[in-house]
Amino acid sequence: MAKSKSSSSSKSSIHINPKNKGKFTADAKAHGESVQERAKEVLKPGSKASATEKKRANFARNAAGWNHKKGK
Repeated sequence: MAKSKSSSSSKSSIHINPKNKGKFTADAKAHGESVQERAKEVLKPGSKASATEKKRANFARNAAGWNHKKGK
């Protein structure tokens, strides 16, 4: 059976579990850094950050380049 192209070609939205929303931002503020500064620090080679924290940092770095709508 062929896959439907309509679902992959339409814009998909990212759904973040509400219990995880804002965790990386809170971590950055706790370290006295901006989100992007913290992401850069976490993603440095040799960083002792957990795999989850590295995934969040990578997501933050990627999301910075998206076209965000005001108010969201």
